[in-house]
Amino acid sequence: MSRTAPTDAIRTPAPVPDEEARLRELGYQPVLARRMGGFGNFAISFSVISILSGCMTLYGFGLGTGGPAVMLWGWAGVGLFVLCVGLALAEVTSAYPTSGALYYMADRLGGRRWGWYTGWLNLLGLLGAIAGIDYGAALFTGAFLNLQWGFEPTAGSTFLIFLAILLLHAVLNLFGVRLVSVLNSISVWWHLAGVAVIVGALAIVPDRHQSAEFVFTEFVNDTGWASPLYVAAIGLLLAQYTFSGYDASAHLSEETSNASVTAAKGIVRAIWVSWIAGFALLAGLTFAIQDYAATQNSATGVPPAQILLDALGSGGATALLLVVIVAQLFCGNAEVAAASRMVFAFSRDNALPGSALWRKVSTRTQTPVPAVWLAVAVAAVLALPSLYSATAYGAVTAINVIGITPAYAIPIYLRLRAGDRFVPGPWSLGRWSRPIGWTAVVWVGLVTVLFCLPQKSPVTVDSMNYAVIALAAVLLLASVWWYVARRSYGTPTTYGSAREESEIAESIV
Repeated sequence: MSRTAPTDAIRTPAPVPDEEARLRELGYQPVLARRMGGFGNFAISFSVISILSGCMTLYGFGLGTGGPAVMLWGWAGVGLFVLCVGLALAEVTSAYPTSGALYYMADRLGGRRWGWYTGWLNLLGLLGAIAGIDYGAALFTGAFLNLQWGFEPTAGSTFLIFLAILLLHAVLNLFGVRLVSVLNSISVWWHLAGVAVIVGALAIVPDRHQSAEFVFTEFVNDTGWASPLYVAAIGLLLAQYTFSGYDASAHLSEETSNASVTAAKGIVRAIWVSWIAGFALLAGLTFAIQDYAATQNSATGVPPAQILLDALGSGGATALLLVVIVAQLFCGNAEVAAASRMVFAFSRDNALPGSALWRKVSTRTQTPVPAVWLAVAVAAVLALPSLYSATAYGAVTAINVIGITPAYAIPIYLRLRAGDRFVPGPWSLGRWSRPIGWTAVVWVGLVTVLFCLPQKSPVTVDSMNYAVIALAAVLLLASVWWYVARRSYGTPTTYGSAREESEIAESIV
């Protein structure tokens, strides 16, 4: 594919009303169906953030790494910084609305190697997110079955449930983006109504609640580390993990109407709506704790399920667990859509082994079918350690954070470095671009270091934080593969060369 120097690549983007023409300017022939509206684009990022997935699945982690004080104040603080990241990323998304999203932006603003490593980090994060979300849904499904029929979840049975959920999400994604968009739109209202029902029930039904002092000041340290500051920093994983995946709006740009504006707005709206609703959910759960130790050591294996059980009884807990599980299923389905588009886009630019297969698109549904199957297959492999280690789920969530969070900052940093050479799209931060952008970059640098640190002491095989190993592995793989694929990898400057037309024709099946 033809390329120009990175400095030349920053020269164009004036607002173009025709998104298909804009995509051709960026170098790609439209092959995906543009059937998603603005609400649907917001809905996919909101569904992937999924407060009923992230907050609920990592609530038990939060109980021991700082407790209520870190969960509530950490959520408030992390949400503010993540909003800065989202605002800065939305500005770059408006200029480069493609399915490749982060890596395409980095490639255009910094050059091929920046794009290459950003793409691999983004891909690791997205695939880790599928594994984390769907494995969390499997844990909650096991807790539901335990309450309803006395089913005793084991590592093996939980993994089988996880595989069934992955299969469901693959099949749903094969029907096309219109079904994905409809499900995401339903997901928004399901999440908001679900939070309202859970918080309302926990506020009204129990005879006893924790005090405000307990909820906002109680600090709990079960990590084995002596430093409260270190423990509080590690405890931010709950919020930072939940506040990830909003790049889904960017990855669905090529399937969204008026994407130069709506994809940018989708990112920002998904974050602030989740910020408010998530704080209400965490506060509602924490006020309703009846027995802290029993909640941490729940027989269901899921502390929020124990809170619901103690506060509402078996019937109420079972009903609300079902609400949470459905929300998590919506979340996982949206994440498969986003990850598969990343696989498709990265393969379109010849970055993955077997790219010719993964970039194929169904002529019937205009969906990248092989990319969908690859995304769920890799997610299944990432979750395999859960069969052998109780801490594996925490490692999977950390892999998601450690992969995707740095990938958010790279295009933001490169946009700042480009200065006036960066031409904004129709959605811009104006004079706030630099202060918000640098705040985002510094924050991402901080949390990337934090989430490579061990979370338990003493550090053993079971308690080790494997995120740093995963990060090193993906960077090593990317470096090795660079020397194999560097001659074929590259984003096009404009659509229309004979080679590009040939490759697009071959990719549609």
